[in-house]
Parts: sequence; structure tokens; C-alpha cells
Amino acid sequence: MRLQRYTLDQLRIEDERSFRHIGLYTELKRALVRDHVTFLVPKPGTPEARWDRALFLNLTFWSPDQPGDVLDGDAIPADVVMHAGWHHVTRRALDALGTTASQSPEALLLGEAIASAFDLYLVGRLLGHAPDAAFLETQVPAMAEAAQQAGMPEEAFEAMLDEVSQDPDKAFEDLRELLFDASTALVRAPSVEEAAERIARFDTHRFGPLLHHYELSTWILYARAYAKDLGAPDPQVMAVDAMIRRADVALDWLEKHWISGVSGDPAGPDDHEVLPR
Repeated sequence: MRLQRYTLDQLRIEDERSFRHIGLYTELKRALVRDHVTFLVPKPGTPEARWDRALFLNLTFWSPDQPGDVLDGDAIPADVVMHAGWHHVTRRALDALGTTASQSPEALLLGEAIASAFDLYLVGRLLGHAPDAAFLETQVPAMAEAAQQAGMPEEAFEAMLDEVSQDPDKAFEDLRELLFDASTALVRAPSVEEAAERIARFDTHRFGPLLHHYELSTWILYARAYAKDLGAPDPQVMAVDAMIRRADVALDWLEKHWISGVSGDPAGPDDHEVLPR
């Protein structure tokens, strides 16, 4: 086999120091270790032991219902730990519904929206606490390029980053809603003309200029190919989404019900204290 399965405690975590002030990092890491989630690591010297090949495999053969992030070696960036952690706790919460909800288009897209929006939350938290973090060196230029392509002036992009750093929690939920709404609107689009109409509705959103920074085409194509039902939207997942939207702070809700509670109930126990993030 070209790829070997490693648990998180068998890997070297890179840039962990930059995220020590983020309590959710510890919680998401703990969930991956506790549940023995594995990552695919290439044997040294094989073609998979390079960044571009690992990226290709991840984007083309990713599966939100089964863990299997492909790495290019026996090290993993701390931000990837959290991204994988969000996929895991989302999958676990939706599996607990006791139906095929975790395989619906909405379930596949909800997990991606949460994990990807958390990247923007991290940008906001790191700008003020760890401006030299390697994560910022890759994420901010990529976001800036996407915003520029969308016609956003550099000054406006810098002002947007300042707003994100002032309120990372709101930035997370605003982007999560945008990614979920846009992808669920597009997954059932019957034609390219209709898809163009639907995505254009999000151009005026606060984070509309960042929309093409994310792998929406990969998410949508995967959901169209592999989701169990492309009929009506999944009512169970839409109800979970509605609960997240109603929360005063979405990340507090997710932490309480999906991470700290570990109850198997996506609505979680009401008496569990929320840990500081």
C-alpha cells in the first residue's frame, strides 16, 4: 500500500504554538485522538509524498462520511487538525440522528461550511495574537487574491480583515451561513444558467468576494455524485442549521453540543458548561 494510516498522536503537529490561545484547538484535537481518527500518510519516496499529489487526492477523492485526509508526510499543520476535527464532530453529530442524514447533500455541505468558515475565525484570532503564524502567511494572500478577482479594492479587503479580527465569532457565522446557503442553492441547480442566477444572489453578501476562495465546485460535484438523495432538502439537517443560526454565538452552540457535550445528541445536553474558546 502506498498510503499508511496514522492516528494523530503518531504525527508531528506543526505551528501548534500559534494556536495555544484558542481553546477549541485543544478540544478538537482531543476529539480526534479519543475517537482514533486516522490520516493517510505516504511511504517515504513515493509520488504521494509531495504536496501537489496529496492536494490532488484530497480534493478529488475526499469523503465527508469517512475520515481520510491525505498528508504529504508524517507532519500535519495545526490548522488542518482543526479542519479535520470539525468534519469529525459534524459527522458524529449527524450520525447520531439515527438516519441517513449524514449522507444527504445538506449534511455534506454543512460540514464543509463549518470547517471552512472556521478558517476565517482563525484568521481573526491570529491577527491580534500570533501575526507571524504560518497559517496567516498562506491564508491571507489567498483570500486577498480571491477578493481582488471579485473586484474588491485592497483598502476594502484590509478593512474587512480588521472587522474579522474585532469579532471573529460573527465572522465565522456569517461565512458559515454564506457557504451553506450558496452551496445548498447550487447543488440542485438544473442548468448553468440557473446556477449563474443563484450564485449571483450572494455577490452583495459581506463575504461575497471570498466565495471563490473556497472549493465550492468540489463540494457540489461530490454531493451531486454521491449524496443519497437530491430531492427535497433534508429536514433534519436544515433543523440543525436553524438551531445554529438562532444561537447567540454559533461557536458556543457548536462547542457545547458537539464537542464538550459528546452526548451523541446533535442538540446536546442543556446543562453542560461552555468552555472558553
